[in-house]
Amino acid sequence: MIDLGYSLSRRFPDPPQTDYRTADVHTLRHDLFCGDVYLADTREDREVSTAWGWVPVLDFAWALCDIVEQLDSDPRGNRSARPVHAELDFTESADRMLFERRFGWVEVTADWMAADEPPLVLNHGALRREARDFLHDLIADLGDMHDGLADNPAIWALQARFPRV
Repeated sequence: MIDLGYSLSRRFPDPPQTDYRTADVHTLRHDLFCGDVYLADTREDREVSTAWGWVPVLDFAWALCDIVEQLDSDPRGNRSARPVHAELDFTESADRMLFERRFGWVEVTADWMAADEPPLVLNHGALRREARDFLHDLIADLGDMHDGLADNPAIWALQARFPRV
């Protein structure tokens, strides 16, 4: 079972003058909604998480959906033994989350994990479903907190690009 979550930072609040209805993609992805994120395997009781307070959580959800699709680039899908790699770069640091898919499984590691710590091993289909659910739930939460965000055309396009599975 996969669990994705976030917490917003009190140290890095959004600028009070922000018009969420007209914010552009760059602003939505890099300048707003800072906090921390985690990706957990609840069966193994293990997670990969940040603890920096400045990770743009909408960008993380957006990038994770992009990565899951990128990992599905081999037309053989679950039958492919050839590994497919992807990485999620964190904008304000050199840290990365690394993803490798082989067959129907995705191994997730991070630069800040201990060298002897094994990767999280997640089912690709479940990761796709959970990433998209996380994105939609996050947008709903942020829309409840910030007037106008639900009316932003970039948010509409994002939801259309990654519908719930």
